Order: sequence, then structure tokens, then C-alpha cells
Amino acid sequence: MDTFTIGAATVTRIEESYEPNFDATMFFPGTWRPEVVEQHREWMLPNHYDPATGKLKLSIHSWLVQVGGRRILIDACVGNDKERPNRPLWHRMKTPWLDRLAKAGATPAQIDAVMCTHLHNDHVGWNTRLDNGRWVPTFPNARYLFDRTDFEHFKTIDPQKQPGNALAYKDSVAPIAEAGKADLISGTHTADEHFTLEPAPGHTPGTRYISMVSRGARAMFCGDILHQAIQVFHPEWNSFACEDAENARKSRRTVLEVCAGSGAVLMPTHFGAPFVCRVDAKGDGFVPRFGA
Repeated sequence: MDTFTIGAATVTRIEESYEPNFDATMFFPGTWRPEVVEQHREWMLPNHYDPATGKLKLSIHSWLVQVGGRRILIDACVGNDKERPNRPLWHRMKTPWLDRLAKAGATPAQIDAVMCTHLHNDHVGWNTRLDNGRWVPTFPNARYLFDRTDFEHFKTIDPQKQPGNALAYKDSVAPIAEAGKADLISGTHTADEHFTLEPAPGHTPGTRYISMVSRGARAMFCGDILHQAIQVFHPEWNSFACEDAENARKSRRTVLEVCAGSGAVLMPTHFGAPFVCRVDAKGDGFVPRFGA
């Protein structure tokens, strides 16, 4: 279990899966080149790329933040029992994610807030659990913070174009709103003295990054603004899942600039081990400094 200390906050990575799962040339269409592996071999192998299959090794995890007497969950993975036939690795999963959450120091009833950086199916799944054929909130005492733009966007998403995300809205987002536990936020949103959620559109219309400050130390939870550490070197690279290419690049550069300028630890949702990094400016670009 990977735990990091940020000021007075304890931040623990709650793993759902970590495996070679996306073909690199398909994930970064038109930009991934074989020579990239050789250029970055020192950090990329074996934790970020599998040369035998040509697949990126991406983690899917949540972050549990314990600070100020509260327990905050950031992003909620794929979830168990979800119908995701378009992605076989995610279809009807059975993982010990809840057991890992408990080992990190939280039962579902102890979670005070759930913050989703965006509403793609691998970030909202554990919002709900299956109970006698119904999807019910996994965290009964939590408020769930959803960006209003994403909430409205995915409500009417074309299931032919984005089948997994359309299903996720129905089984992992809508039930939260129907239970009266969703807080739809717009603009810059200050959740408390520790957390601020900032709009960063591009990957989805309502993507956000989440800044955390504790005793002067900072962390930045970026969701899918950056999927893989190669994007620190190449912020112009978008994944296949970025809906607005131009704004995705702008938001990615913003996150890197903020981290480089503030010293914040970058805490993505999909980076391979060691899962976090600091960001240093280098000329007009950036380089990662792995570890916290």
C-alpha cells in the first residue's frame, strides 16, 4: 500500500488494477513512437510500459485523503459488477477494492466526501454498489461532488459512441443524484480549508483538477489531465479519450505549470509506480521527479 504525507494529510493509493492494458499506439494516436521507449527507458521500464505487448502499464486507483478529521475519496475507479462489455477487463469486475480501502483506514460509512475529477466510467464506478439488484451509494454518509457541466454532458451522451460512459452515468452517477447525495459544482469551488476544485476542460467538458493544501504543503490530483508520465515531457500529447484536443493541451500545461511553480506533488489516477511525482520546469518544458 502506497501512503504519502502532505503536511498533516495522509494520502493513500487504493488500487483497483495495475496491468498492461492499452496499446500505446492506440492510446496516443499519431504521437506515440517506438523510439520514445529507448529515450525514456530508465524510468519507463518496467513500471509504465510492457515491451512484450506494446501496452502501457496504467494503474487504476483512488486516493484516500485523511486530513482535519475527515476522510475524502478522490475518484472511484471502475467498480465491481458493472456491465462494461465494450471493455472486457472492466466487465463485471470482482476486486478487493473495499478491503484495500479498509486496510487504508476507512470503511464506506466513514467517507465524508467523494470528489470525482470527471465522470468517465473508470472514475465513478465505486460511487455505487449492487444491493438486491439496485445500485445504491457505496458511501452512505458522503456528499458526492460532481461538476455540473460533466453531469449534464454525460446525461445525454450517445451510447453508440461512448457505451461505457453512458452505462456508467446510469449505474454510478444518476443513482447518487436520485439519492439526494450529489452536489453539482460550477466554477472554482472551495470545498473546505484544504481542497479547491478548479475547472480544467478538455479531457471532458467538466474535467477538474483538485488542489490540496495542508500546513503549507501541496498536492495536485489531476485525474486524466495526465494519463501517463510521458505527458510531462510531452504535454501536447492527448489520449484517444480527450474530447476537446485544444483545451486538453491547455489544461495539461496549466497543471504542470502550477505544480512546477508551487512544488505540489502531482497525484494522477493512472501513473505507474511510484505513482506520483513532482514537476520541474526545464526550458519551456517540464520533467518529472518521481516519488513524493
